[in-house]
Amino acid sequence: MPPSLAASIDRLGHRLQELDAALADPTVAADNRRYRALSREHAEVSHVCGLARRHDQRQRDLATARELLRDAGDDAELRAMAEDEVNEAEAELARLDTELQTALLPKDPDDSRNAFLEIRAGTGGEESALFAGDLARMYTRYAERQGWRCEVLSANPSDLGGYKELVLRLEGDSPAANVYGKLKFESGGHRVQRVPATESQGRIHTSACTVAVLPEPDEAEDVQINPADLRIDTFRASGAGGQHINKTDSAVRITHLPTGIVAECQDDRSQHRNKAKALAVLAARIRDQERIARQTREAATRKSLVGTGDRSDRIRTYNFPQGRLTDHRINLTLYKLGLIMDGELDDVVAALIGAQAAEQLAELEAATGV
Repeated sequence: MPPSLAASIDRLGHRLQELDAALADPTVAADNRRYRALSREHAEVSHVCGLARRHDQRQRDLATARELLRDAGDDAELRAMAEDEVNEAEAELARLDTELQTALLPKDPDDSRNAFLEIRAGTGGEESALFAGDLARMYTRYAERQGWRCEVLSANPSDLGGYKELVLRLEGDSPAANVYGKLKFESGGHRVQRVPATESQGRIHTSACTVAVLPEPDEAEDVQINPADLRIDTFRASGAGGQHINKTDSAVRITHLPTGIVAECQDDRSQHRNKAKALAVLAARIRDQERIARQTREAATRKSLVGTGDRSDRIRTYNFPQGRLTDHRINLTLYKLGLIMDGELDDVVAALIGAQAAEQLAELEAATGV
């Protein structure tokens, strides 16, 4: 392990002790905002320290195996066993070195937040809306596999059972769930190639949807919104929900007048709860717009290996006749589209996260001359 890496891990070990003490302090527990921030940091530091402990253990195992190999003499069976242990320990140590370097890279502070996921039908008419429904199912199934909670905040269904627009809120049990961190690369244009159910001659059509993933602000303080800048409209909700949902003005639409950003929620029967949810979505959208504007002004973010998150980008193609998914940002192609559409997104998510980490490592090495 390089000395600089060992020094960083040593500092994190001391920081973990400080965090353990802070989280056990009743005054910290009473401050929800501070407690969440410290819990988020504790999860990250604990993960790195766990990797470091495993690395130390495997170094000791390697030293023991090498000593055994030296003492094996002419015992072929003992020598073979020792060689296997040496090879296994060396391979795992190489992997742990990479994982530790990746874990120590600068983190996106939003990664541990919950997320709003927005899906909108694009070109392709009704087929695009049906594909939006398929994407919604893919993400909700993925959320189930991750143990996240999924809540529909707003839905505009199409005539054939898809969605013209859908907004979901995804929530993990703790900051370690990394909800936004796992989904943030989904923002962009998603293209589908298949024979639509409405196609009588069996021709393959190409349609598209856009997906936007926004981190959920922790508190109202994250985005300061002047109530005078808001126009709040109530209206009767549409869709499923029984007689009540169609007979009361429970749905809420909020417009932020300075930016023109709009958020609405009609999922709950309570106008008050719908307003709170719509305000949360509005704050996330304003925060995202401010982030993009800041990055543009500072010219600090260039188009990277995993894309910019620009919603006009075509980031991925779903080719149903070939059973193929292709992510164009990292040239990833997988021939298991059926499983992916059923929520098995782990390989795609891991590849995108790994690609970003590899690029960050390359940039760090270039900057330090390593």
